Amino acid sequence: MWVYEKKLEYPVRIKNCNPKMAKYIITQYGGPDGELAASLRYLSQRFSMPTEETKAIFTISI
Repeated sequence: MWVYEKKLEYPVRIKNCNPKMAKYIITQYGGPDGELAASLRYLSQRFSMPTEETKAIFTISI
C-alpha cells in the first residue's frame, strides 16, 4: 500500500508575492516550450519511428 505525504524536501518560506515570476515558472513547466511539452514530443516521435533501433533512442527508462 502507498502512503502519500504532501510535504517538501526542504522548507520554503515565501516572503513576497511575485505574480510575474510565478507566471514565468509555470510557463517553463507547462508552456509550449516547457518540459512537459518536450517530453510529449519525444513520446510521440518514438511511436512514429520506422525501425526498432531508432525507437530505442527515444525510449524513456524509469
